[in-house]
Amino acid sequence: MYQEKRLRRGAKRLGAAIAAVCTLLLLLGVWAVWNGAQAAMREQAAQSLRTAVLDAAVQCYALEGAYPQSLSYLEENYGVQVNHSRFIVSYEAYASNQLPAVAVLEKQTA
Repeated sequence: MYQEKRLRRGAKRLGAAIAAVCTLLLLLGVWAVWNGAQAAMREQAAQSLRTAVLDAAVQCYALEGAYPQSLSYLEENYGVQVNHSRFIVSYEAYASNQLPAVAVLEKQTA
């Protein structure tokens, strides 16, 4: 009888340990999925901004016959909104009849 109680206590402890490990693994999985989703959203925001800049440049070319020479021109005249505290936008216009090279990088936050 004493050994049966001892075995039950051991089984309960083992069950509690297994439940704790499963909970920990579940939390780690949720954390990994959350971080992956956050990274995907940041990447999507940068890609959306790049697309918006290029679309505005093409619209400018269609209306004015030349691609703009600067990003600030697109911001002032075509409604492009850039969060400069979050993104670095590289806008390189080579000629008035060539599509500018646009790259968007997210600034690192500490």
